[in-house]
Amino acid sequence: MCTVERARLKAPRGVVILYQIGRGPRAPSVSPFPMKLETFLRMHNIPYMNDHSGQFSKKGKTPWIELDGRAIADSQLAIEYMKTAFRLPAEAHLTLEQQARRLFPYTGLKLWMTLTLLRLVIKLETWGHGIGRHSSEEVWDIAVKDMTALSDFLGTKPFLMGEEPSEVDCAVFGMLAQIYWHMQGQRHQVYMKENLPNLVDYTVRMKTKYWPDWDTITLEGANYTNDHGKLYCPEKVGTNENGNISEKVGTNDNGNFPEQVGANDNVSFSGPVGYGNNS
Repeated sequence: MCTVERARLKAPRGVVILYQIGRGPRAPSVSPFPMKLETFLRMHNIPYMNDHSGQFSKKGKTPWIELDGRAIADSQLAIEYMKTAFRLPAEAHLTLEQQARRLFPYTGLKLWMTLTLLRLVIKLETWGHGIGRHSSEEVWDIAVKDMTALSDFLGTKPFLMGEEPSEVDCAVFGMLAQIYWHMQGQRHQVYMKENLPNLVDYTVRMKTKYWPDWDTITLEGANYTNDHGKLYCPEKVGTNENGNISEKVGTNDNGNFPEQVGANDNVSFSGPVGYGNNS
């Protein structure tokens, strides 16, 4: 039996290719980790393209990114790499203490676990990895305690660290989006809606701020369009080899995106939350 392999995407220099498993039915992904990465890309207006072919990295990881020929597997390593590659400024709205607490998790799991402030985030982040080792009631108990504690920490703030969104919001939103949109009618979502209204408001707030095209990139959305190969933030594409600002790659004469390169309308929803070796 012969298989036809989809041609690899060719991205302009300075454009990230985000490899993920395809869009989800009611949220842009069925896994929190692609949501985390793509929200980060949107938060910082980084030009990127999605590859929905389901291709895994050489390390057997998904999601992963490729930037100017360099592959980075693991969602947090990818974020750290992009922060350096795109010279992203420090999150000035955070206090030094908040910045330290945000940065510590990414220097090692043990340090992450020692930080009470972000204890909730690590549990949310690792939920999909070790879930099979717990009974359903244990999972439910963990979920209720963590969601409630997260709600208490959020309080009346619009975002986790205050008035402005920060990197940590990408990770938490990725998980809460799965609960709110992909677990509809299940007790996790029902509990969140009935008992934790500030988490609901927070989740919708993040969606509104960074995903205005939600209905066009979810499989059950009324205006769904396959965005495999679509260039996001074309106006941010950097300089070419001659040092000149490159053209708005991916747009037509009207400044709109053309049809997606290599798009395949047969993108299917497959796998539970945490599908594959997500990171």
